[in-house]
Amino acid sequence: MFEEKNKSTVYGPVKSWRFGMSLGIDPIFEVSTCSFNCVYCQLGQIQDITNTRKEFVSTEQVITDYKAILQAHDVIDVITFSGSGEPTLATNLGEISDEIRKISPDTPQFILTNATLLGDPTVIKDLLKLDKVTVKLDATNEELFQKINRPAMGVSFKQTWEWMVKFRSIYTGEFEVQMMLMPMNKIELGELSHRLKILRPDLVQINTPKRPYPLSWHRENRGNHENIFDYKVSELKTMPKDEAQNIVTQLEANTGLKFQIFN
Repeated sequence: MFEEKNKSTVYGPVKSWRFGMSLGIDPIFEVSTCSFNCVYCQLGQIQDITNTRKEFVSTEQVITDYKAILQAHDVIDVITFSGSGEPTLATNLGEISDEIRKISPDTPQFILTNATLLGDPTVIKDLLKLDKVTVKLDATNEELFQKINRPAMGVSFKQTWEWMVKFRSIYTGEFEVQMMLMPMNKIELGELSHRLKILRPDLVQINTPKRPYPLSWHRENRGNHENIFDYKVSELKTMPKDEAQNIVTQLEANTGLKFQIFN
């Protein structure tokens, strides 16, 4: 099952209780490539840690794979750009989005991004076309940022945060924040609350680790919610559900924002 998904730049669809049938688009594909190397990443150790954009896979290949999926699954409710790394690293992201829009004009397009490229005008232009942008915010200072997200050389928390705030001020689609909550980043809640109030997201997604950390890269981990592993993994330290819920309750009271916890 995973082996077949492993050969395509389009994976899924998977059943999402929030969105229905969600289809993943992977504009990276060949090698796990990201400007982060997060300690909890479902892809394991990132093979190419970089903040340099390029075309990884042709638009034609993605569209061919997309059409093949449509033939097998007549109901696709949501398209999400994610996959084998940071999707905004792909210089043809906007082109892929446009071509999919021609085929499926009414299907919402979402993206999961770490926001490290939101200072690039081309990236901004591409993301403004999408219906929802979800940004990652696991830290509130440089020390935690380096410890948890382990970014590419030259990527700083200060710059990434400033770009995130600026993008939020011009983006009119649905804007969400996603955070991984674990024992190593018990962030000072006052500072986190302050930053969340600046961003004013429509929703804050709070996650806790549910899948172990792979000791080698496996592309089938894209969208793997079944906890099926035939390779070596390392278990992550998790936060008790009641503790995570208590933090979320405090954040809700501090910010007045809408939260959703997945643990």
